[in-house]
Amino acid sequence: MAKLILSPENQIQRLNGMLNKVRELQELELSQLVTAPNAKSWNIVEVLAHLNKSYSLYEEKIDAALAQLPDTDSGSQEFKARPWQQFAIEGQRPKGKKRKWKMKTLKRFEPLLEHETLTKEKIDAIFDSFFQLHGHLKEAILESRSKDVSKLKITSAIGPILKFYLPEAFEFLLSHMERHMVQIDEILG
Repeated sequence: MAKLILSPENQIQRLNGMLNKVRELQELELSQLVTAPNAKSWNIVEVLAHLNKSYSLYEEKIDAALAQLPDTDSGSQEFKARPWQQFAIEGQRPKGKKRKWKMKTLKRFEPLLEHETLTKEKIDAIFDSFFQLHGHLKEAILESRSKDVSKLKITSAIGPILKFYLPEAFEFLLSHMERHMVQIDEILG
C-alpha cells in the first residue's frame, strides 16, 4: 500500500467543496430532503444528522488536543499516516463515485429522526448544526498548522483500538464525509 501523505491544504480544499455541496442541498425542496430511495435507506437529512452525530464525538477531543499541543514555527507540514490508521481511512474513502462496501452503522451513530415530525425548522436546525460542526473542523485544521501534531493522539469515536494524530483524525472524518456525499448523490439518483 502506498503511503498516505496528509496536508492541511488538501484537507481544507476538500472540506470546502463538501461544505459548498451541502449549501446547495439546503436549496432543495423539502420532499427531496426527506425522501429515501427505499425503506432501508436514509434520506439526505438523516445522512447529515449522522455526520453531525459522528463529528460531535470528536469535537471536544480535537479542542483538548489543540490546547495541549505545543506550537511550532515550521508552519504547515505534510504528515505521513501510519499503516493501521491509513487502513481505517481508506476503508471510509469512496472510490470515485462508489462506496466500496456498505457498513452497518453502530447504534450510537444512527440519526434516529422521526420522519413524521421532520418540519422545515428541524431540518434547518440540522443544516445549521452541520455548518457549525464542520466549520469547527475547518478551524481545527487551520489551527493545527501551527502545532506540533506528532506529540499527542486522540482516541477515535469507534473506541481505543484506534488512535489518531490530528491529521489522521481529520483525514478519517473527511473520508467518512466524502463517503456520505457519494451516498447523497445515490439518493438524488
